[in-house]
Parts: sequence; C-alpha cells; structure tokens
Amino acid sequence: MPVIFKSKATGDLWMVSAHAQALLDGLNKRGDAAGILRVEEMAAALATLKALPDEPARDPDLDPDDEGVHEPRHPDPEQDGVSLRKRAWPLIRMIEQSLAANEPIVWGV
Repeated sequence: MPVIFKSKATGDLWMVSAHAQALLDGLNKRGDAAGILRVEEMAAALATLKALPDEPARDPDLDPDDEGVHEPRHPDPEQDGVSLRKRAWPLIRMIEQSLAANEPIVWGV
C-alpha cells in the first residue's frame, strides 16, 4: 500500500510504503498509521531529510567474498541504487511549500 502525503499547500504525494517508512523513521514518525507533520516540526524535518547520505547503503546481509548471485535477505528501499536522499526530494519540496503556506502535512487519513 502506498503512503499518501496530503497538504492544503500542495497536491498529494504518493510514495511506496517502504520508502515512506524509511523517511518517516528518520523523523520519528510512523507511516503505517495516520500521522501529521506540524508546521513547527517542519524546519527540523527539512534539516534531517537534507542531511541524508546521497549514496545507497550496502546490505550487511550480503557477503562480498561469497561467489554467485546475491539476493538480500531483507528488502531494503536503498538497495535498488537510489539513495534515501534522492527519494526524499519530493517530500522535501512538499515540506518547503507547506511551511511557506503555514499548512501541516498529513498521511493515512
């Protein structure tokens, strides 16, 4: 199921739930339930999301010395070669626009 972020200042933002949860984890929010990012939380959220590394994380479950095809044991939203920082960009823009309009962002509603 996707997570749909909503704000009166922008259009809806649809995000794959694994990617949304990975971003929301860094903001100490849950993506599997209704949530809100209040205007007073947005500056800190922007700083957190903009500080994400721009390189995909390596999967510690893969043994680099093991030969053959490697399949991660646990799906990781960063393992497809796209960093969380890049995935965060639409949410960053939504937060910036919502902050400028003094409107909260909600999801799961």
